[in-house]
Formats: sequence, C-alpha cells, structure tokens
Amino acid sequence: MAEIEILDCGAATTIQDAGRYGLQRFGVGPAGAMDRDSLAVANLLVGNEPGEAAIEFAGIGGRFRVASGEIRIALVGAEAVLSVDGQPVAPFTSVTLRAGDGFSVGPTRSGMFTVLAIAGGLDIAPQLGSRSLHMRAGIGGYQGRGLRAGNTLPLRRDAVDGDDIALIDPPLLESGPIRVVLGPQDDHFTAEGVETFLASTYTVSQQADRMGYRLSGPKIAHADGFNIVSDGIVTGAIQVPGSGEPIVLMADRQTTGGYPKIATIISADLARFAQMRPGSQVSFRAVSVQDAIAAVRSHAKRLAALRDNLRVAGTIDLSSERLLSLNLVGGWVSAAMDASEGAA
Repeated sequence: MAEIEILDCGAATTIQDAGRYGLQRFGVGPAGAMDRDSLAVANLLVGNEPGEAAIEFAGIGGRFRVASGEIRIALVGAEAVLSVDGQPVAPFTSVTLRAGDGFSVGPTRSGMFTVLAIAGGLDIAPQLGSRSLHMRAGIGGYQGRGLRAGNTLPLRRDAVDGDDIALIDPPLLESGPIRVVLGPQDDHFTAEGVETFLASTYTVSQQADRMGYRLSGPKIAHADGFNIVSDGIVTGAIQVPGSGEPIVLMADRQTTGGYPKIATIISADLARFAQMRPGSQVSFRAVSVQDAIAAVRSHAKRLAALRDNLRVAGTIDLSSERLLSLNLVGGWVSAAMDASEGAA
C-alpha cells in the first residue's frame, strides 16, 4: 500500500472533497473544499474525478514524505510552491514520487486555499457520503479531525502509470465585484440599506474561517429589526446581524439561521471570494437569477474544456516569452460547479 507520512503541517490542514450534500434537513452541512475549482483542476492533473478527496491547506503548507509505494501529486489554488526534495515543481503540473522522496507545500503568498490532489485518492472511508472534514461536527476527515504531524495517509493506488501532465494556458484570474442575487430577505432592509450594501467596499476581517467571513465596512440598515424565524442557509448566503455588518457563510456554515440574508453569492464566484485573505477588499454587484444560471453553466463548460489543454510535462515551451504569457501566480479562482448541483 502506498502511504504518505505527514512531517508537519498547519493547524487548518484538512481532507476535503466536493462536499456532503442532501443532509441539511438533518442539520448536516456540506463542508467540502473552499475552492472547488482548484480541487477539480488538481484532480484533473492526476487523473481523478473532479470531486475526489484531496488535502486542503489554509495559508500554511506542510512537509511530507512518501512512506511507501509510488504516488503522483498536483498542487492548485492560491499562490504557493510545491517542492520535491527542495526543487520547485512548475505550476499546474503533476509530479511522480517514490518511496523515500520528500515534498513540501509552501505558505500562500496570495490567496488563502491550496489543494493537493493525489492520483487514485485517499484510502479513507467516507462518512455520510463524503470524506470531507466538517471540523465543528467532527465528521469525516482523518479520524474526525484535521491532519497533524505523525499521521500516515493510506492511498488507494500503490503505483501510477503514464506521464506527468501539465496544463497549458490555465484560466486567467478574474477580478471585479463579486456577483450576488439579492434575497431571500432583502425586503428586511431599507432601500438605503440595500444601496449601501451594493455601493460600498467591505474588508474581510480577521474573523474569517471555513464557517464564514465577517466583513467590516458601512452599516446596512434593517427595515424592522434583525431577527427572523430561522430558515435554511446555503453556501454564499450573506446574513446581516444587528451590528449591520455582513457575514458571508461558507462551507462549514450552519444549516439554518435567524438573521435576514440580504443576498447570496452566485456559485460562479464562490471560489474567487473564498480566496480572499483577511484585509482584502470586496464589493458586490447584483445580477438576476437567469444571469447566475448562465454564469455557472459557462464556468462548467470552461472547466470541462481544460482537458483539451493537457500536455505531457516537459514537452511545453519554457522560454521566457512563453512563461511570461502564462498565469503562474495564484491558480484557478472562479467557481465552476456541476450544473446538476444547482445553478445559483
């Protein structure tokens, strides 16, 4: 059996896949990778299905050793360097390692989350249909918790075949306001409050984690109090408590809440928002439900089309002109989810 030994890693290093769905009525949230696009692209580079479980890093990387077998890995996401025995691996490229090889993931220099995919996936039993760790619930992951130094991760594949793969012409980083659909409780805010939300620039505060990002900035005025009968919450919902400052709910969110939600980030922009570090500035732009559906379908097509941009590693033009033409900082940051899982 192939195994990876963890020599050290950040406290927020976890196992995440595409998420745990269909259980919110029982109070079980989805968890899953914060940047599902990076998860899909990393898995593409090692020959896995897009939602296969991988190792997610939040800001801080780690050091590892191949304890046994032969493995193939790829790192995608925020700007961080994957190195093998001290030698950096080109971005958007898979690499094959053998027993005794050491590798490391550096800290992120921009963005927040990186994903390390491993060919064949982790040999860890799913819980409630997913290997994703929901940290607060203690479900999934490695024995119901995050990864630590001394853990050994078994893999489902002992060896790999074929060549390492590189992705040419990776997608460019997107910019501009984060798109939202207003509601479901935008009528619980004054017209001036909604205008404040859409016209202002907010800052991601230090109170940001896998459960939610609290934003600092202009106060949003409620129309008549800030409590509602608790109702369902989706990832990307933006609730506004009594303080008037918005909170964006993320992968490890609760399943219901009693604060009115002024808007919801569209699926196509979730990964881009998730990569914002504390101190980052963000603004929002309202779009229609129809626009949100069109955006996620477009992103899904673009993600699927990346298969046509795969080449055997080492066969790519690495001249300085070629490298300067590529996006080598950051990674895939715009969301692209399976259209069958929802559009908005």
